[in-house]
Amino acid sequence: MIDSLTLEVADLEHDVLTGIYSEETGKPQPLRISISAQMRVAERYEPDTPLEASKNYMDLKFAATDALPPGVHFKLIEAVADHICETLFLQDERVEAVTVKIVKLAIAEKDEKIGITLTRHRR
Repeated sequence: MIDSLTLEVADLEHDVLTGIYSEETGKPQPLRISISAQMRVAERYEPDTPLEASKNYMDLKFAATDALPPGVHFKLIEAVADHICETLFLQDERVEAVTVKIVKLAIAEKDEKIGITLTRHRR
């Protein structure tokens, strides 16, 4: 059996320039973003293990917010998810795989969750 470590940020809401329809372009849309990053596992985590032995959860939040280029319009939310994955791969070589789930909040009518889930593995 192989050990694994997955860091997660769930249900982060952030406004992103995205969409293909005229009513979507030119203004940010609220997205609900969840991220799971599979990491290489340390041999053991003792009570005094330093943060460097893992990854700061805030790096995941940063990848879905401040790391998105300002003023760039992503036609597809798949491109938003791809950018988040690439940011995390560039941040830390221990990240082996990233899954990003994005729900477009502006198009929901009855609390349905319409969106995508993208999983990328380090190549």
